[in-house]
Amino acid sequence: MKPGKDLDELCYPYIYEPSWLCDYEVLTDELCALVGAVLAAMPEDQRDLSADLEQLQPLLFHANGSIRGRMAVTEADLHWVHQRLTHYKAELSDLPAGFVLPRGAAPVPQLHQARSGCKKALRALVRVEQEGIEIPPLIPRLLNLLCNLFFVLSRVVNRRRGLAEPAFVSLSYPPRRD
Repeated sequence: MKPGKDLDELCYPYIYEPSWLCDYEVLTDELCALVGAVLAAMPEDQRDLSADLEQLQPLLFHANGSIRGRMAVTEADLHWVHQRLTHYKAELSDLPAGFVLPRGAAPVPQLHQARSGCKKALRALVRVEQEGIEIPPLIPRLLNLLCNLFFVLSRVVNRRRGLAEPAFVSLSYPPRRD
């Protein structure tokens, strides 16, 4: 497939490119839009989460362009995301660690979708690197942090609403005995 001459019939300049880089860019674009959906569904009484998400959302577009274009994510950005993750984890410190079944009303499902979207973007980066394109180390570090932050934020929203999520105990991977 090749783009036509009518620019109105082209949604993205690289859409017909066979490289996984385009897939990564589409996935990070989707993540940015998903954070917008989270913000639209965020309850008014959780303004602190909204403020953090508003600051985080542009980072996804910066991560989007930082491989094909100029690096736009900094160590300071990662430090800030890590600080926010630590802050919200402290709010959950009395809960048992581990995975829970994803449940809850909006914006919790969207936060879980964003968590999964980060994993998809990371997997696309694995393919991009296999194609011989250099990946700045800050980008996968950011996506991993964001994945964990989205999970923690889903738990924070549910906790503030009084919803206890059921723990998930894997039958495939028994608990470690140390």
